[in-house]
Amino acid sequence: FGAIRVRCLFTPCHTSGHMCYFMWEDGSPDAPALFSGDTLFVGGCGRFFEGTAEQMYTNLTQILGTLPKETKVFCGHECTVRNLKFALKVEPENEIIKKKLIWAKQRDDEDLPTVPSTLQEEFLYNPFLRVTEEPLQKFTGKTDPVEVLRILRTEKDNFKKPKERPNPQAMLAFDWGLFSPFLEKK
Repeated sequence: FGAIRVRCLFTPCHTSGHMCYFMWEDGSPDAPALFSGDTLFVGGCGRFFEGTAEQMYTNLTQILGTLPKETKVFCGHECTVRNLKFALKVEPENEIIKKKLIWAKQRDDEDLPTVPSTLQEEFLYNPFLRVTEEPLQKFTGKTDPVEVLRILRTEKDNFKKPKERPNPQAMLAFDWGLFSPFLEKK
């Protein structure tokens, strides 16, 4: 085995000092890996806490977007289902998003991770990587990719996930009074 190589990528925006880490091993059959922290998520990107849409656009297109497409993406948080629900709101006709959301919900129901994805996959369903695509521009009413990104992030910040029905087993337990001892005030 050879040495694992690490390239530190300065990706300010979520925080002013945010870093991503690109790792690979020369001659290895394994795909390289990107530890993207709070810059790139499965189906999403991080909030612009200490940065701008211009910075995130640079991060996503000129830094992360130029890495090999087979790169595995390991993000800092597991928020795939919520991200894909937002992506589906933005692109309701995108069949790839629909399929990925079904898959992610199933993984979530089974307490299995949805990470990693690959950069190639992300470019098919992640709205923050698709800001030059017509459906995203139509949704935002803008054509400038930085403005599309800015509006998408604002929309995502205000996105409320649709109400989901409670677990049927939990509802039965409430109906049968099984939680009563825990709900009584002492």
